[in-house]
Amino acid sequence: MNVKLLSLVFFFLLAGCNKPAEPVTAPRPALIMMVGGSGASSSMVLVGEVQPRYAASQGFRISGKIIERKVDVGAIVKKGQLLARLDTADVNLNAAAAMADVRAAEASHALAVAEFERQRQLFAKKFISASALDIRDAELKTSAARLAQVKAQANVSGNQTQYANLTADRDGVVTMIRAEPGQVVEAGEVVVQVANLKETEVLVAVPESRMAEIVSGTPVTVKMWANPNKAYIGRVREIAPAADSATRAFNVRVSVTDADEMVKLGMTAGVKFKPRQAESSQQWLIPLAALTERNGKKLVWVIDAENKAQPREVTAGDFTEQGVMITDGLQAGEKIAIAGVHTLVKGQLVKPVTGATP
Repeated sequence: MNVKLLSLVFFFLLAGCNKPAEPVTAPRPALIMMVGGSGASSSMVLVGEVQPRYAASQGFRISGKIIERKVDVGAIVKKGQLLARLDTADVNLNAAAAMADVRAAEASHALAVAEFERQRQLFAKKFISASALDIRDAELKTSAARLAQVKAQANVSGNQTQYANLTADRDGVVTMIRAEPGQVVEAGEVVVQVANLKETEVLVAVPESRMAEIVSGTPVTVKMWANPNKAYIGRVREIAPAADSATRAFNVRVSVTDADEMVKLGMTAGVKFKPRQAESSQQWLIPLAALTERNGKKLVWVIDAENKAQPREVTAGDFTEQGVMITDGLQAGEKIAIAGVHTLVKGQLVKPVTGATP
């Protein structure tokens, strides 16, 4: 009886030593991205304003009172088309006075020619001295010079009558008017601005940290905010040699080569600068949140084929607005964690969740 009791006690003791099985831990969700995938490039997108390449601020070449304006803002004009007119009463009087001076000078010159001819005949007969003939010759030359002078002044006065008409210097659209009929304007004062619609460009401000990526002639992609579904082909035309003193950014002008009627002046446009091929093949752009540091080493958590997190040391390059450039340590097609990297453990099983890339 005692043997049976001892056996029963021993059995219960052995049963009490067995630990319960631990529950299986579910994989932890991890936000990931693929290195080198779409959206993981170092493309730079900047916002700019649509402007005409050529815009002429025109004004009258003489002072006067505007008596008529032929165009309004938004009017399409052709080269040579009349835009505005000045009162021509004074310029017409000046032109008439100049022509009167010409006629008087012509009469004086004719008299000087006749007088010189008579003096020359007398000198041939030895009736006058050579000095007397020289005096008449000088008078003839003076009258000829005076006649040329008044003719030039008459031409200027004649041009003044034409300057009373302001005409378009090029085909385009009127974008601004600063004077109205009845207003007295000075010579050179801006009255009308005409913009050429045949060549359209976008002005963007490029941060000095990204200027190394901008090269004249580089192709870009342009999208209007008003119609983001359509992309236009652009090309870097002009790069400012100096930064703006206020913004410390460089003004870059991008020509839109296939602009249509939907591209209007003053619109907001996004310009996407493609990365240089040499850099895009060696560097990878990742979000700032994907990079961590441990013991002075920069690390990225790579998700392997078994969906396990593995830390990997990388070399970080430039930090940009979109993220950080990794110059060494990653390969195209690898998956990396881009959120919560400080809580990951080596070999931890994760459930990959595709996230937005920078």
